[in-house]
Amino acid sequence: MEEVKYKRIVLKLSGEAMAGEDGFGINPKVIKEMVEEIKEIYQLGVEIAIVVGGGNIWRGSVGEEMGMERAQADYMGMLATVMNALALQDVLENNDVPTRVQTSVEMRQIAEPFIRRRAIRHLEKKRVVIFAGGTGNPYFTTDTTAALRAAEIEADVILMAKNNVDGVYNADPKIDANAVKYDNLSHMDVIAKGLKVMDSTASSLSMDNDIPLIVFNLNKPGNIKRVVLGESIGTIVQGH
Repeated sequence: MEEVKYKRIVLKLSGEAMAGEDGFGINPKVIKEMVEEIKEIYQLGVEIAIVVGGGNIWRGSVGEEMGMERAQADYMGMLATVMNALALQDVLENNDVPTRVQTSVEMRQIAEPFIRRRAIRHLEKKRVVIFAGGTGNPYFTTDTTAALRAAEIEADVILMAKNNVDGVYNADPKIDANAVKYDNLSHMDVIAKGLKVMDSTASSLSMDNDIPLIVFNLNKPGNIKRVVLGESIGTIVQGH
């Protein structure tokens, strides 16, 4: 069996990744391909926790345009992440990958509440755990959720899977042809340079708990496995 570099990971998936080219909703083909990649690393014995966003169903900016209170819009976003988590769970289990969804907002008929020790036990029993509902608090993003949960379950790394972007650049590569890609950065670099990797709260949490972050392109088949095996792809953010 291939030797993995990271035994316990937090995989951060954006809601947009689940929509694929549709831009909205859940694209069945995309989610199936995603699950095949997750199953590949599951079979290597990696303990997998997933944090999923909700931007394919609801965006806070829409609420802002409606004049909605920020907290209300954020709660709607939390519910969107639960919908994505349940869809992901269903496809994973249809592919023989045992999965549990834990939500930070209690909804007992749908999923377990987030309980740190139970989440760790699931991982030890080789179940994939999907953390839904963000942190359970408005004003925090799912990036912050990924950093928080990674610290709580003592993950080795956060894998930040991006749509069609193969790492961190000094400018948006889709707009600026001269944008330069970074291979290595510190968490402090990310904060000081204002790089749009994850929000500053998430970066600070990752830095304080010494959790490395790898930003890579989700759309290239096999990339999740490459990262887990320790191949040098994307951008690694670590250290102060």
